[in-house]
Amino acid sequence: MSILDSGFLRGPYAVTKLSRSLVLGCSVLALSACGPDDISSPGTGGNVIINPPAPAPTPAPTPAPTGPALVTPAAGCPTIADPQGLTDGGTISGPTGEWRVCTLPSTFKTSSTLPQVAGVLYHMNGRVNVGCDGGFAAPTAGTPHTSNTPGCTTALTADTNVTLTIEPGAIIYAGTGQSWLAVNRGNKINAAGTAERPIVFTSRDNVLGLNDDSDHGQWGGVVLMGRAKITDCSSGSIASNTCERKTEGDADESRYGGLDDTYNAGRMSFVQIRYSGFVLGANSELQALTTEGVGSGTTIDHIQSHNSSDDGAEFFGGQFNMKYYIATGADDDSLDVDTGARVNVQYALLLQRPGMGDALFEIDSNGNEADAPRTKLTVANFTAVQNQVSSNNEGNDQASTLFRGNADVTLVNGLIVSPNNECVRLHGTSSLANRVTLTVRSVGLTCNATKYIASGTAGIAYSTSDIAGLFSANNNNDALASTLTGLFINGAGETGMVATDPKTIDAFFDTTDFVGAARSTDTWWQQWTCNSSYANFGAGNTGDCTSLPIFS
Repeated sequence: MSILDSGFLRGPYAVTKLSRSLVLGCSVLALSACGPDDISSPGTGGNVIINPPAPAPTPAPTPAPTGPALVTPAAGCPTIADPQGLTDGGTISGPTGEWRVCTLPSTFKTSSTLPQVAGVLYHMNGRVNVGCDGGFAAPTAGTPHTSNTPGCTTALTADTNVTLTIEPGAIIYAGTGQSWLAVNRGNKINAAGTAERPIVFTSRDNVLGLNDDSDHGQWGGVVLMGRAKITDCSSGSIASNTCERKTEGDADESRYGGLDDTYNAGRMSFVQIRYSGFVLGANSELQALTTEGVGSGTTIDHIQSHNSSDDGAEFFGGQFNMKYYIATGADDDSLDVDTGARVNVQYALLLQRPGMGDALFEIDSNGNEADAPRTKLTVANFTAVQNQVSSNNEGNDQASTLFRGNADVTLVNGLIVSPNNECVRLHGTSSLANRVTLTVRSVGLTCNATKYIASGTAGIAYSTSDIAGLFSANNNNDALASTLTGLFINGAGETGMVATDPKTIDAFFDTTDFVGAARSTDTWWQQWTCNSSYANFGAGNTGDCTSLPIFS
């Protein structure tokens, strides 16, 4: 206790008591600097006032470092129209925070909307069906259809006409490897994201923050089934106009095919599909995006497939158009088109992981080369890169691109950059009438010294000189020294090539005056994509593919 606190300096004898106290203090406590100079003058009216030194100012606290706000779970799951509703699965936590888990019904039987709600993730626990499969043609009372779709045992006398709408910014994740989204015939998807708020399909490991750039094949994928014409029938026949096929690996035999080339399976725009390609059956993997017999009424654009264990996308039959497609890190082919598909694609980036992947393109008829219609693919303004460090990335396809039986392929204003591998393989086995045709206009190749592979049956197969002849005119350059920057953006060498107007080939295409998919002034890949160590689409997008985006 201090002298001031002792009470000794109060009352009429304050000075006398203080002197005694000081003597006692000096003799007993041996206080330093004790003496009469420490006593205030008696002229203070008998009270002694001692002013202690002002305390040192308290330093301001150092602000805690700031970072992105973590997600907090929504209070509950939103209400949807389907009578089964969403099941509240509690919460799940990862590097981005804690999320409310809302499990989807196994089959949507009523048109429903999945809103984007802060703190909500939508969960697929196995195969999720959009409606019941209505069959080869729309069923009627006179021709009812019994669907193989799980939970749809009643004979249908009309299509179920279910539309699943997914709002911009919604995130759907697969809880198991066997999870996938099946949009059955007679139903639609409306997954229309925006550049600022893409829709994300991904895996549970991605939510938990367990993935890196080597992960893939953690769930099935998104499958759109339709009634457009296909080939290579698993039931029915081309001759009888009854050709159908089964989705690869599906135990419930989800089917596709029909005669309606205008079939509308809905819309997918500004969508990321990550870490897909789980093996559903023996040697049968799904892709990030699989289209099966969808028609020209279907809208598909701004799709990023990331780290699919099979193809980035595979198109089985059907007839439709697509713009703005990105495949990053496909373990098999970046784009696979077969079984009578007739597709136009403009603005495509096909970017493989270093040392991984098979072909950038694999285009064929899947076996039955006499079937009609022939597979027909036209790709304009594409940049296809085997992003290898030292290996050539080749697998069964042997070259960076493989074109074979009963397919007609046109490449215009494109770049194939594969300096450690052959660029083009043409393969023919069936007959001269059925063998593949390849047309190239304003295409630049950066290949190894061999450049081309010719394979197949003698008398039917092309020769390497045949292939070289395709690139000897029409503004092509099979000795382009690639000057791409940032992996896929045109440099001086690409800018110097003479382009061909793709609109002269098909009215669907935009007129362009450049080769490749990406000039330094272009921005079409920004905002809605995710980044990896081998393919960076710049700041301002949804961040790394290994993490979930956070939308308020």
